[in-house]
Amino acid sequence: MSDFVVGLTGGIGSGKSAAADCFAALGVGVVDTDAIAHELTAAGGAAMPALVAAFGADVAMADGALDRSRMRRLVFADPTARGRLEAILHPLIRTLSAERCRLAGSPYVILAVPLLVESGSYRERCDRIVAVDCPESLQISRVMAHNGLSEAEVRAIMATQASRAERLAVADDVIANDGDLANLEMQVGELHQKYLRLSSQIPKANC
Repeated sequence: MSDFVVGLTGGIGSGKSAAADCFAALGVGVVDTDAIAHELTAAGGAAMPALVAAFGADVAMADGALDRSRMRRLVFADPTARGRLEAILHPLIRTLSAERCRLAGSPYVILAVPLLVESGSYRERCDRIVAVDCPESLQISRVMAHNGLSEAEVRAIMATQASRAERLAVADDVIANDGDLANLEMQVGELHQKYLRLSSQIPKANC
C-alpha cells in the first residue's frame, strides 16, 4: 500500500509517458488516468453502457469499444457533449485511480494525470507534483512527428491545456525533457531517491 502519491503531469509531447516508463522500470507503481480511460471505453468497458445510453449506439464500434473519432466529432459539434462525456468518465476514473494508488505495492506511487494542473481534485490527492517540461517548439515537433498532426492542430490541443508557466508554477519538481533518454533516466533516478526518502518519513498507522 502506497501512502505517498507523486502526481506526474506535462503538456502534450512533453514526454510524460517516457518519464512514467522510467519510474516503472525502477519498480515504482504507476497509475495512468489516460490508460484507465481507455480501459473504461474498450469493448466491455464499464463506461460503455452509460455512454451508449447518453449518446446513442453509433458511438460504439462493432466490437463494442468507443468510436473515438465519432466521439471527438460529437464533442466539437455539441458544446454540451464534452460535459456529458466527462460526467460519465471522470467519476469512474477518479474512483479507479484512487483504488489503484492505494493498492500499489511500492514505497510511493506515480499518479500520471495529463490535466492534473487543471483538476483540483487530483492535485489534492498528491503529496508532490512533478512536471515534465520542454520548450513548446519541441512539444509541437514531437507531436507532429509521432501523431501526424499539423502544427495548427497541435497548437489547438495545447490551447486547451494549462500553459507551460502554469504547470511550472504548481510543480514541486521539474524534469527537463529536452535531451536524450539517458538524461531523462538520470533525472528520474535522482527524483526516485528523493521520493524514497520522503515516503519513508510518513508516519505509519499502528495496526
